Amino acid sequence: MTQGWRLVGVLSFLLAAMTLGFIASPGWDAEGIRLAIRATARTSLVLFVMAFTASALVELIPSEATRWQRRNRRYLGVSFAVSHFIHLAVIIALAVVDRSLFWKLTNIGTIVLAGSAYFFIAAMAATSFDRTAAWLGPRNWRLLHLVGGWYIWISFAVAIGKRVPLDRFYWPLAALVLAAAIVRLIAMFRRNRRQVGHSLP
Repeated sequence: MTQGWRLVGVLSFLLAAMTLGFIASPGWDAEGIRLAIRATARTSLVLFVMAFTASALVELIPSEATRWQRRNRRYLGVSFAVSHFIHLAVIIALAVVDRSLFWKLTNIGTIVLAGSAYFFIAAMAATSFDRTAAWLGPRNWRLLHLVGGWYIWISFAVAIGKRVPLDRFYWPLAALVLAAAIVRLIAMFRRNRRQVGHSLP
């Protein structure tokens, strides 16, 4: 099974090809760009959830699949960053091609929330290399990835949650976002219980 930086390369190629295919299919117009925006939003969500839940899942459901997921958490996270920056690029393309449509689909509040999430995505991706992680230090690295991971989760929850009443298609995506948080919280609760148990006389 593909893993490591090779996994990042394969996924990045597939993401770029998919995006170009969606943009080109209707004829390089706003509709094609919107298709690419929706597609990359979904790939970003899947890759984020895989990275976000990797440690928790291998603890709760140990298997070859979850162990592979845990080993490749870093590379799934970097692939998520690639997907979401492609997503940002096509959003900017929509703003250039059809400014009025762009502002119909978004607002300043969404831009601020998403912009803050991109700050964390960039910082977390930049510290996914051994040298930059060592420079940041283990404690700061854990804090950045903990806070950043949950902030990105919140941005997905808000973006998807506000669309759920408008389109039933978003229900499975909302369920995936909710499940990711539940898995993380259950694993954290079990870990804390073990620590308390070990500390008792």
